Amino acid sequence: MAKNKQMPGGIIHTYQKYDPAKFPSPKQPPPDMVSPAMEHWLMFGNEYELTPEQLANAVKIDPSQISGLGPSIDSLIKMLEERKRKILETYETDAAQSSAKKAYRDHGEPMEAPKPLRERFQLGFDQEQLYDLERVWFSLDDERSLFGRQLVQLVEHLSRKYEVDQLAANYHFTGRTPLTIDKAIEVKEELEKIDELLEQLKQAKENAQIGIIDMEQLSEYADPGEIEQLMELQRQVEQYLREQAEQQGLTNQSGNIHLTPQAYKIFQGKLLEKIFSNLQASRSGRHQGPIVGEGAVELQSTKQYEFGDSLTNMDIPQTLINAMLRQGNERPLRMHSDDIVIHKTKNNPKCATCVIMDMSGSMRYDYQYANVKRMALAMQGLIRSEFPGDFLQMIEMYSFAKPVAPGEVIGLLPKPVTIHDPVVRLRADMSKPEVSEYRIPPHFTNIQHALQQARLFLSSQDTPNRQIILITDGLPTAHFEGSELFLLYPPDPRTEAATMREGKLCQQQGITINMFLVPSWSQSEEDIRFAYRLAESTKGRVFFTAGKDLDRYVIWDYVNRKREVLG
Repeated sequence: MAKNKQMPGGIIHTYQKYDPAKFPSPKQPPPDMVSPAMEHWLMFGNEYELTPEQLANAVKIDPSQISGLGPSIDSLIKMLEERKRKILETYETDAAQSSAKKAYRDHGEPMEAPKPLRERFQLGFDQEQLYDLERVWFSLDDERSLFGRQLVQLVEHLSRKYEVDQLAANYHFTGRTPLTIDKAIEVKEELEKIDELLEQLKQAKENAQIGIIDMEQLSEYADPGEIEQLMELQRQVEQYLREQAEQQGLTNQSGNIHLTPQAYKIFQGKLLEKIFSNLQASRSGRHQGPIVGEGAVELQSTKQYEFGDSLTNMDIPQTLINAMLRQGNERPLRMHSDDIVIHKTKNNPKCATCVIMDMSGSMRYDYQYANVKRMALAMQGLIRSEFPGDFLQMIEMYSFAKPVAPGEVIGLLPKPVTIHDPVVRLRADMSKPEVSEYRIPPHFTNIQHALQQARLFLSSQDTPNRQIILITDGLPTAHFEGSELFLLYPPDPRTEAATMREGKLCQQQGITINMFLVPSWSQSEEDIRFAYRLAESTKGRVFFTAGKDLDRYVIWDYVNRKREVLG
């Protein structure tokens, strides 16, 4: 007898549909959870909490990561499209439209409106205007009268006629089976439900947003097994997103998403990556490594000697080798300039910068405040990662000027407009104990106070390289004279004079003012002239930029200024 073959024992596990090794795919980068969350806070600050559901719906996952998991989304789409095709090939809508129109006319023509409302009623009835008929009903003295009850029924007939007409307009029917009015409305609701599910499935296919699919509605068309598999996949995706959110510094506290320093760092890195990739695409270039020049720190890398280079950084061994290779056995050894190799050096001078962020009421226009905050986060990321020796201070500007800690930038919002008078002339003595900042209208623009605050911060920095980046949309409308705060609108020459005086003090202390003027609905030629006057009087600079490009302009100007300092 042949020997029995030894059979493998134990249980063989077979994964059907779900393979933990495939989700998430190790070849795919994790989804960006931080950017959608940060964009939410840039827009809303702390006014609206971000829920996990909102974050999940905003995150896009590479759809290849869920391919092969759960039921085929393509098959579900085809199933719904087939259901829609059969409906359109079965029915026709002419009969339903005729019935709806006849029902409306038959009910309305015998109606007799009260004499004062007769003309308005007839016009609304003939033109089939639902709004006009409703206005007639609201004008009735007795809404329970015979005409009032008939008018309610007429409005119902017209509403049903609207729905049937909308069905015929939105869908192309090719069948021959006539529809009643009730059936037509039922078909319309089903087709709209199918369209909604198709849109959800297509988004899920493109972005792997399984959570947006209405499983309850889909269950009316799909097999129970497919729905169960899809719900399991939905739970799997949600769990994956929760894990990624935690890994990227987003915490779930009491059902709302909160930031950690790690999330800030990730977002700032993504901002800089995007900014500099755009600059490289436009051939602006970028120093990826340390800035090299006549510096104090010697680098490993070397370069050929050029006239003017200091010989104190000569690479002596390599220079002697070059001379021997050129001269051979000839002695004595004579050195030529072509033999000399010197070490590259880097010079990283400390710069001090104050960024003044306009958060006055007008910065709501076109969401300019969000662009300003995005720029501030990018500046923080740039200095922390590439110029750690530099000083940076953020200042929030409105009717006052206040220093802002790095973690507070994301929550800033433009101040609400509390005075709508065309002319405002207010003065408040802030030294009086009964006068509180919280009682002062906050939406004015106090450039003078902001420049003063920036000057005080920069004067304590031991570096000759000091600058102010002033981001605003126009003329100042507030200033201090001693302890007295003036709120003046339209902009007053007195406020401009105080602002110019503060600008001159900055210039005298060697502080450069760089003004970035962003567009606003209220911006005029006078706003632009003010920007030029400030730049001219303080020997500063003015930039005109669209808000969406603000971060790129400010970052690139900062890097270029660093190079100028080195030169």
